[in-house]
Amino acid sequence: MLTTRFAPSPTGFLHVGGLRTALYSYLYARKNGGKFLLRIEDTDLKRNSQEAVVAIREAFNWCGLDYDGEVTYQSKRFDLYKEYIQKLLDEGKAYKCYMSKVELDELRAAQEARKERPKYDGRYRDFTGTPPSGIEPVIRIKAPLDGVIEFKDGIKGDMKFNCADILDDFIIARSDGTPTYNFCVVIDDALMGVTHVIRGDDHLSNTPKQIILYEALGFKIPEFFHVAMINGSDGSKLSKRHGATDVMEYKNMGYLPEALLNFLIRLGWSHGDDEIFSMHDMLEFFDPHDINKSASTYNLTKLDWLNAHYIKTLPYERLADDMKYFGLDFRAINKGELLLDSLRERSKTLLELKNSALNIINEPEIYDEKALAKFISDEAKALLGEFKDELGDKDLSAKEYEEMTIAFLDNRGKKLKDIAQPIRIAITGGTVSPSIFEIIEVIGTQKLKSRITKLLSK
Repeated sequence: MLTTRFAPSPTGFLHVGGLRTALYSYLYARKNGGKFLLRIEDTDLKRNSQEAVVAIREAFNWCGLDYDGEVTYQSKRFDLYKEYIQKLLDEGKAYKCYMSKVELDELRAAQEARKERPKYDGRYRDFTGTPPSGIEPVIRIKAPLDGVIEFKDGIKGDMKFNCADILDDFIIARSDGTPTYNFCVVIDDALMGVTHVIRGDDHLSNTPKQIILYEALGFKIPEFFHVAMINGSDGSKLSKRHGATDVMEYKNMGYLPEALLNFLIRLGWSHGDDEIFSMHDMLEFFDPHDINKSASTYNLTKLDWLNAHYIKTLPYERLADDMKYFGLDFRAINKGELLLDSLRERSKTLLELKNSALNIINEPEIYDEKALAKFISDEAKALLGEFKDELGDKDLSAKEYEEMTIAFLDNRGKKLKDIAQPIRIAITGGTVSPSIFEIIEVIGTQKLKSRITKLLSK
């Protein structure tokens, strides 16, 4: 069965680049009826954070990425790793290295003087003497001394690494007995049945080491897909100065998970000229073999465009639910659905939608001075006063308010432009809003009259 995994380290929030990797892995597994697993790589006990684990799972829940089975925690598998380290020792495929810090410093100084790449020289590879006292050994794998390691990367194509150039007998267990990253990854991926590993290309240099371990342990080597990084608009690695990197920060800024996932899948993958991808579309079209080799560029303008699209098209009930997160319950607002529908066309984020709604629901405390100077003349005030007196007391529909207003203006030889902005300023304090007749229906006749009276008193 095709099986993928996402394996973050819980040292902070879930990075959007990590979410992209998770999405690619999720889609490939689900498309092929396989398994998608979540593993927390928490062997670094000093840097791990339980809050980070919670943040990772919270981000998955928000984005709707479900995983199969229970979450695997590496910190609970140390006994398992020790068994396999001992297996390699017993088979002569690994050995104890008693190199002291003094020896290591001397070796590196000599290599630097010769302008050589720092590299362990294998001095304890075949050691059979008496171990030096006072030194707890590390465990090193017996790596090949020559030859090449080759594999076909699903994105980058044929890869070849010369053993003599890139490898030494790297450490698989530290002097305190804790296993190293590459060793744990190989054990876990093999025993969890992972068949396809999709990860960032910053892991490419780890792959030859991991292949050595797969072969030493007799495990089947999975297929690898190394995804190019996401760059900021200036070409450098994506960081906070380019935009938010924490997945949940996007939720707080008013982005929808559909928009964020749509945005991320297009950072390195495409399907013709299509831009909009629902989860159904992603599952139908995505193939990791089609991921671009080159780095992608983060573009917040594109995310805003996608988010605006989903705000316009998602059902009212769904948006009303999401808006509760921002403390605004449209179901508790008079004409809440009308208000939301009138605002969704001009909102790029849910925060913008919230602020626009409050600008209509709440009576203005201040007015745009430029708007007052431009639109609230003595003539406009007189027209507004007459309009208020003709409103009556009954609440009407937007269409009825429009018909009444047009008749009012026709009787005075006026046009809609003569009163539209003054009404808008009276309601919101400014000149930007949806159709004035829709927002009048939302607030009702009495509140409209009250706001006109307030404006005229200025």
